[in-house]
Amino acid sequence: MKISFLLFLASILVLSACKSSGSDNSFVSQMEQAHQKENFLQHEAIQFNLMLVFGGKERLRGTLTLLTNSTKGRIDYEDGRRIIYDQETVYYSPEFEDPERAEFAAYTWSYFFLMPYKLSDPGAQWEDYPEKELEEKTYEVQKLTFESGTGGSPDDWYIVYQDPETRLMHSAAYIVTANKSQAEAEEDPHAIQYSNYNEVEGIPIAQSWTFWGWQPVEGFTEELGHAELKRVRFTQLNQDFFDPLPGMSSTRQ
Repeated sequence: MKISFLLFLASILVLSACKSSGSDNSFVSQMEQAHQKENFLQHEAIQFNLMLVFGGKERLRGTLTLLTNSTKGRIDYEDGRRIIYDQETVYYSPEFEDPERAEFAAYTWSYFFLMPYKLSDPGAQWEDYPEKELEEKTYEVQKLTFESGTGGSPDDWYIVYQDPETRLMHSAAYIVTANKSQAEAEEDPHAIQYSNYNEVEGIPIAQSWTFWGWQPVEGFTEELGHAELKRVRFTQLNQDFFDPLPGMSSTRQ
């Protein structure tokens, strides 16, 4: 992912952290099993309607179509705009005046949806992190970082919370280092909380997202936004579904 998503307080820095890959990490394997990763990947593509508000503004209202292996995706906005990503290339309608915003939208919202199925991707590194209590419930937590050269922003990191009962992903704190240094990004970490899980062909899908400010000790702080997913369904696509339309620009000219 392009946007693969603080300096820790002294009490956290003394934690003895042992990095591991997803393949030998029970935290990761339990979560992938809970999310039915193998069954998810048996499908070619998944499609859903998304209405997303962040910072008091509607950022997206439209339909996302993603290959389950995450290599391609398409966003069709209700106002007619379109974004397509194909590996590391993003195509966007001429109405997008800022290519960086189009690229951010292409990779960020798709990654947040696909994250439970990408925990053991090549380059993913996991390390222990103190358990966290939210709403009188204790969550097992680990930190996800990335090997150098992984994706477009290997300095991003995620603090992933696992529900102790369902083993599903409860939330993930993160930083976004796009167009800023890691130190700058760590001044304002955010978190995404997954809720309202419903099964789609036997696979649990979170159909509500809530965005929060986040701090290592306090956890969630102020609410920043929310998103609702509707009509989530698996689908098969025509061969040319991800072909760019005439007039679309590209981030790789």
